[in-house]
Amino acid sequence: MIAFLGTGLLGSGFVRALRGRGEAVNVWNRSAEKARALEAIGARAFDDPAEAVRGASRVHLALSDDAAVDEVLERARPGLAPGAILVDHTTTSSKGAAARAKRWAERGIRYQHAPVFMSPANAAESKGVMMLSGDQALIDALSPELSKMTGKLLPLGPDPSRAAGFKLLGNLFLMFMTDGLAEMLRLAKALDIPREEAGKLFDVFNPGPTIPARIKRMLSGDYSQPSWELGMARKDARLMLEAAQEAGMPLPVLPSLAEELDRWIERGHAREDWTVIAKDAL
Repeated sequence: MIAFLGTGLLGSGFVRALRGRGEAVNVWNRSAEKARALEAIGARAFDDPAEAVRGASRVHLALSDDAAVDEVLERARPGLAPGAILVDHTTTSSKGAAARAKRWAERGIRYQHAPVFMSPANAAESKGVMMLSGDQALIDALSPELSKMTGKLLPLGPDPSRAAGFKLLGNLFLMFMTDGLAEMLRLAKALDIPREEAGKLFDVFNPGPTIPARIKRMLSGDYSQPSWELGMARKDARLMLEAAQEAGMPLPVLPSLAEELDRWIERGHAREDWTVIAKDAL
């Protein structure tokens, strides 16, 4: 039997997939109605996390943050069976994940952090990416079952904090990508381009495939063969900011980026590829 603590959007998706494969699943959620809603598909809902995990061979978690994970695990601790494995899908700090792996190992309970790049729909369909780092023997033991929950398992080495770190890297990129789309729609409004038409730009313009080449250029440290000169990128930023200002449509993030471009231009990099702004990170 499997227990799942945290049945919000992501957790409930996982539970639906587990039940679809015929797994017996106990569920608990801080908002009890979300757990009880899953009884319609055969899960057993509990009001006490200790009772939810009693007899479970694996206890999965999908909670909000480090504090929530630590609190709920302490509440569940009295019900944990000897040999139970904790599998935590929560997005947490790297330090928190490493501390939990150490703390629970000292208590004789194996803890595996397994954050994901998966939407609730992905979780219900067992698609996406699940990241694992830490004790390789534990990862090997869990992989046959965890592989059923995701499209891809991504092993990241023995450091138990590593998966948490990679999750934050990916989420940072998603945040800036989403903000980029929001800024684009604001600029479209400033330019009197209907938002639906602006959105159709991506029917023909797909910047996604350029990402591997762009990060490779950044990591190379060689910005001498530009595909887009830093000075030209700054000129384009000026045009965008001027258009937005004239229309009274603020662009919250672009001014900060423009300041960063100016900083690198002042250092003498105007004729280099604009990815030189990553140089400080190398």
